[in-house]
Amino acid sequence: MMRTVQTSRKTVYAVAESVGTRISELRWQRATQPLTDAWQHLPISPRGSTLLGISYRSPQVDALQLDARATLQTLLAYPFQLIRLGAYWNRIETAPGVFSFDELDWQLDAAERAGKQIILCVGPLKTFSYPEFFVPAHQLSHPLPEHTLIKPAAYSSLLQAATAFITRLVERYGSRKSIVAWQLEHEAVDPLGVEHSWRLAAAFVAREVEALRNADPGRPIMMNGFLPTSLLVGLSQWWRTRDQGDSLAVAQRLVDIIGIDYYPRHALLSLGARTLYLDGSKSIWSQRRRQRLFASIRARRQRLMVAEGQAEPWETVTTPPNPVGQGMYSCLPEQIIANYNTCLGWSRPELPLYAYLFWGAEYWMLRQQSGDASYLQVFARILEQS
Repeated sequence: MMRTVQTSRKTVYAVAESVGTRISELRWQRATQPLTDAWQHLPISPRGSTLLGISYRSPQVDALQLDARATLQTLLAYPFQLIRLGAYWNRIETAPGVFSFDELDWQLDAAERAGKQIILCVGPLKTFSYPEFFVPAHQLSHPLPEHTLIKPAAYSSLLQAATAFITRLVERYGSRKSIVAWQLEHEAVDPLGVEHSWRLAAAFVAREVEALRNADPGRPIMMNGFLPTSLLVGLSQWWRTRDQGDSLAVAQRLVDIIGIDYYPRHALLSLGARTLYLDGSKSIWSQRRRQRLFASIRARRQRLMVAEGQAEPWETVTTPPNPVGQGMYSCLPEQIIANYNTCLGWSRPELPLYAYLFWGAEYWMLRQQSGDASYLQVFARILEQS
């Protein structure tokens, strides 16, 4: 969930003050920080029955100029249980009626050979990895209009193409027992960061869910949503989605597995070498919001997972920086453990955490190529000691 955020320091402080954000959530820090061995000494929470895993993002591999096959094979060698893969519509339907499944085929084959369980995101419009919108150009004659809900009646041809794509994917991959769940859309009804203000209508997503269940009635469906950890972000999300609820609210109404995207520390703006960050890792407000969410999930007898646990930096640029010999404040190696420990602490007998997927595995590979193996070593340590 890497998104570009551009604004002024004056604006951020004014908004923060106007909504009463606790000053303790704000951090004015040097963006690049020295790497330490702190991650080697932090305790690791036992995972119990929780499945551990990663997401693999083809677009991000390309953006980081990594070798796709070598990257995936290296990651699959680690002893985790679950991987999330994405069916990126515009990478599969390259021209009207022309489909190429080669990339996704070899990813699934490799994951199966490594003995991994798979959650496959069938999109179709939104799939994890920047820019999160992967509709083929030939399926849209004009860009989706800003400040608009994308409703089924107004976009019937797009909905028809989207549900046909879902059905095609299930027909091709539904016989693979390694696929333990489908993911539908990515943060389905939320805006695409600050770049776009259009949103999928809940009714549009419900029609997609219906098509997916018709294609595969027996396999569970997962939908994910961003869980704000600070009051400022929470109020912003509520205001932008107040007409139909955010992605977590819609997911609770429609699917079997609720996936949380957890990013406790992220950048707001940069001025020179310093950056203003929001850090809600200890926010009382976020704890209360989470407790209400968990109570609702438990009452509906749904499963809970962390679809994205922050394990790479979230700075003010789309591609996370890779400073030689240093790390980024928004996610130093030790914070990977802290985030994991926090989320594992949410698991309860009445609502166990089904899975925890680390977000940023491709970045770890980039770091290793640049001479810093600590991010991968943190992952290995968690797998070994949990």
